[in-house]
Amino acid sequence: MESHDKLVLLLFKQHWCHFISLFHIPQTFALNGSIYSYLMLTCILYVTLQLGNQGTVTEAAGFNPEDDSKRLREAMKGAGTNEATIIEILAHRTIAQRQSIKEAFKRSVGKDLPDELRSELTGNFEKVVLGLLMPAPVYDAYELRNAIKGAGTDEACLIEILASRTNDEIRALRTCYKTEYDRDLEEDICGDTSGMFCRVLVSLLTVTFCCSEQELYEAGEARWGTDEVKFLTVLCVRNRNHLLQVFEEYRKISGRDIEDSIKREMSGCLEDVLLAIVRCMKSKTGFFAERLYKSMKGLGTTDSILIRVMVSRAEIDMVDIKAEFLKMYGKTLYSFIKGDTSGDYRKILLELCGGEK
Repeated sequence: MESHDKLVLLLFKQHWCHFISLFHIPQTFALNGSIYSYLMLTCILYVTLQLGNQGTVTEAAGFNPEDDSKRLREAMKGAGTNEATIIEILAHRTIAQRQSIKEAFKRSVGKDLPDELRSELTGNFEKVVLGLLMPAPVYDAYELRNAIKGAGTDEACLIEILASRTNDEIRALRTCYKTEYDRDLEEDICGDTSGMFCRVLVSLLTVTFCCSEQELYEAGEARWGTDEVKFLTVLCVRNRNHLLQVFEEYRKISGRDIEDSIKREMSGCLEDVLLAIVRCMKSKTGFFAERLYKSMKGLGTTDSILIRVMVSRAEIDMVDIKAEFLKMYGKTLYSFIKGDTSGDYRKILLELCGGEK
């Protein structure tokens, strides 16, 4: 075995400690039949733990769910709707506080708050409001279900959610998907996608662990060079810095950045999902900043992406996403949203954005 191949195997042992699943990888994915394509494919299929970032939505001081519930009820009374009150309350409460408001509304009115708002609101503003009322895993499950059901598949939604969520978040959204829709998410994804793209998505849904270094060896080194390689091991790594070191070692060994290798060797949805995983690994806030930028650049707006990112990240890392957006594109996220949206839809997104700076 060549010395550089031994180094690759050493990296597997040193940096990858949690075993997830094995796949049959066609030889056509090899770079001249070498070890490097398998390293490339393996080291990008990871879901990392969310870093301690900062959201624009924080707990409201002096929170009183009964008062908020009463104000929302009054905002929907009579002819017309007081959208300003809805924005003021829901865009400035955490997910947990919104659940308390829903419970208070149900107790006092006897009706479900989302149903009442759905009957009063329309368009993209309605989508944002209803999204804010869902717990995070329920919202993820809802978005994934919409991406799969009906004619066609929203591959971009599948990629965004599954590539960016932590293992705990994946577990939670799978449970919610089953609870909400009485369906298995993995089965639905397999029924709507195919090939290596399907295998990558399924790997991101799978959270199991390797108990020993011997198991890792048997999944990796012992399987190199077979006619149909079976070891594409998807590992759940708890230390992001270790994986970044793996990417750096890959660059040293292969002579190119792992993203460049993906672009050279892959295409279509497979390329998109692998790049998304790597970019989330390198900088999750950068990944979402790019998603937001692409949703608004040029003519028209991809509102589904804009809404999903703003709703799902407002309480997690929106402050950091804003900073990364400014760094990457030289303009504020606030200014982009302001120039690309209108009406109450614009107002609630700008509140979630948290101001110009």
